[in-house]
Amino acid sequence: MALTVGSKAPAFTVKDTNGNTVSLSDFQGKTVVLYFYPKDDTPGCTKQACSFRDAADTYTSNKVVVLGVSADDEASHQAFTNKYNLNFPLLADTDQQLIKAYDVDGGGYAKRVTYVIDGEGKITHVDGSVNTATHANDILAQLGL
Repeated sequence: MALTVGSKAPAFTVKDTNGNTVSLSDFQGKTVVLYFYPKDDTPGCTKQACSFRDAADTYTSNKVVVLGVSADDEASHQAFTNKYNLNFPLLADTDQQLIKAYDVDGGGYAKRVTYVIDGEGKITHVDGSVNTATHANDILAQLGL
């Protein structure tokens, strides 16, 4: 079962698309959209990532950070990012510790669940019914943006 609204978001430290170390604490004071997806460069995951890419200006102008998470490694994330010109980091959760901590383990891959985390580390929204084509705008609507 997914984590619930009001719970503290589990802390994490993982590598991103470019091999940089990323921790949830890096974004203290900012809203974070942490979206989990099954696999790089598959039809639904591509639609979902591109929806965030296309809405990046709105997210950035409202100081909202978008982070995608899957069990794929950095090389896979780099290829996916380059192929679709993604403009936000993807987190490489190859040991699936983040996937397990956020309770989105689909048996070797991440279930498609999105968490919105406020600047104090509390979960404010959980979306487990994702429409991959409109997901970024759906989250913006939930945030009132």
